[in-house]
Order: sequence, then structure tokens, then C-alpha cells
Amino acid sequence: MGVCAVTSVLAHGSMDFSKVTGKTLVLNDRALPLGDGHVSTQPRKGYVFSCGTPSGGGGAHGLGNWIDGLTWDATRKVFVQGEVAWGQAQFAVAATGAQRTLRGNGLPLNHSTGTYPIQRTDPAFQWDRNPNAIASQSLAFAVPQAPTVAAQASCVSMGIIGVMLNGVPFFNALDAEGRDAVAHEVQDRCGGHPELRGAYHYHGPSNCIPGAQDNAALVGYALDGFGIYSMFDRSGKELTNADLDECHGRTARVLWDGKEVEMYHYVLTREYPYTVGCFRGSPASSRGGAGVPPMMGSTHAPGGARSGPPAEAVRACDGLGVQAACQFATPRGDTLRGTCREVPGGNG
Repeated sequence: MGVCAVTSVLAHGSMDFSKVTGKTLVLNDRALPLGDGHVSTQPRKGYVFSCGTPSGGGGAHGLGNWIDGLTWDATRKVFVQGEVAWGQAQFAVAATGAQRTLRGNGLPLNHSTGTYPIQRTDPAFQWDRNPNAIASQSLAFAVPQAPTVAAQASCVSMGIIGVMLNGVPFFNALDAEGRDAVAHEVQDRCGGHPELRGAYHYHGPSNCIPGAQDNAALVGYALDGFGIYSMFDRSGKELTNADLDECHGRTARVLWDGKEVEMYHYVLTREYPYTVGCFRGSPASSRGGAGVPPMMGSTHAPGGARSGPPAEAVRACDGLGVQAACQFATPRGDTLRGTCREVPGGNG
């Protein structure tokens, strides 16, 4: 069986912290490091240890003019327009025995979103044509109240890897092409957008996350139970990869369940991979509901398992030989070009 292997794709937002005062900023928001190519098969500082290889067929269809070589300018990046309120948003964190339950409908508490699908009249449409509409989800996770570091770090899936305190799930730093999602994809002013089934999510930091600009503040929970904390340490200094380990975390004094303790935790940063590069603890699975949806535009099944190449890619090579030129349109409306190759286990 042949499949088209893709080789090319034909105002300030959530990452702009230029007006933050009383902090020591380390990174230059006009030249943030681009994370493209920083995907690994083992824990590695500054990389995403991914459970699966992104399958392509989604994400931004054009290279934004805010990307320049190995860096990108957060002050130039456009964001999806619109102010859509979600009064029906629900999220609750509760202690049940040795577990902490995270339940909600995936909609953002106390902040609006952009208008999705992205409208043709929106300037963002020039680079990203996300056709997905935001929809309520059924999210339920049980994580340990007292998480422990596992013997070995584990990979992160292409779906939900944690939930912020405003009820919005966060995914890893990759888009469907395996690139830096925060830099390439166009999100709304809060840094969020919906994937294939309508799950609104973040890939990185956002001014709309409660506590994101505070010092050493809890802003969410990863699915292994460890907290994810704000990008500034207790003294107000911005944290970067240089301060963190292979999983994008560190051990330091933080406030945890009302007590000041020294413990391991992840850190939300403006530097790729932004949230969690790998799991230090043992990640929980969902307890009913949507659980771990696939990433926007990908062919990943829940939990990061691959479901095979896109049908459009297979049809594009029908009747063509290996290495023949091919192209197809994705469900997002993008035109992808590449060459036909044989799929292992196919019939030629």
C-alpha cells in the first residue's frame, strides 16, 4: 500500500509578557528559542520525550512571519480574534482518600476564547485554518495527592498531559507535524485552541492562566499528580531550561496543599517545551469521559496510539509508484505535498 509522505505545506497574544513588572525576565520575547526538531525517544533537557511520532495532516499551513530561523518573536505573532464567553464552564479539584480528582467539561473558567472555526475574515486565517469548533468534554482524572518520583521517567502522549486550575487541559509542546506548536500554530489571545473533537487546550504559557505571572504559584496538575508552577521563582526571577531537568521540572520549596514543602514539580515557561517534557511520576489514565483526546489534526488515537496514515494520504498514491510526487488536502483545508512511499505491512 502506498501513502503520500508529506515534505511541504502550502497584535500580541498569550506569550507576550513585555508589560510584566517587578520581575526579572531572562528570555527575550522578540527572540524566543524555536523548539522545532527537539523531539526525543528518551528524557532529554529541552526536548519532548514523545510516546508517538506526530502523523502530520494538521497545524498551521504557512510559516508565520514572526518565525526567523531558530527563534520567533512573540510580540509579532497574531492571534485568533473573537471574544466567546463560556458561562457553562465547570471544573473542580477534590481530595478523595489518597487521590486527587480533577473533573470538568474542558471549558475555560473566567476567560473567553477566540472564535472557532477560524473565520476567513480573521487575519489568523492566512496562516492557520483550524476548522474545529470548541465543544464541552467529559474529563475525569484521579491522580495521587502525594505523588512520588518513578524509577524511570516516561513519555508524554499527544493528548492531554495535565489540567490547569481554570479547567483547561494542556497538551505537550508538539503540533501535528512534530514542530513547536506554540510558535507555529495560531491560538487565541489566551493561547488556546480546539482539536479534532473540540477539546480546547493550551500547549504553553498564557496570561489567562490564574497565577501564571505570580512567584512560585501552583497553576495546574500534570497527570502524574505533580504540580505545575508559574514561570517565576520565589524571588521573581524567570525560570528557563537552564534551571530545570529533563522533564522540565525541579525540586524546590513551594506551597502544596496549604503547606510549604520542598518537592519536585514542573514549571510553566516561555521556553520550549513549555510545560512537561516527560513524566517524572506515573501518569494517570482518565476515569470515564473523553479522557485523552488526540491532538488537533493528527491521526493519533486516545493516549497517543497511532491509527495509521490519513486516508487522504493513501488515496493520493492510488495507482502511483513509490517515490512518485503526490499531494492531498487535509480536513483543515491545507494542501500537503510529498512523495509516495510504501507503508510497512501494506499490500504495495
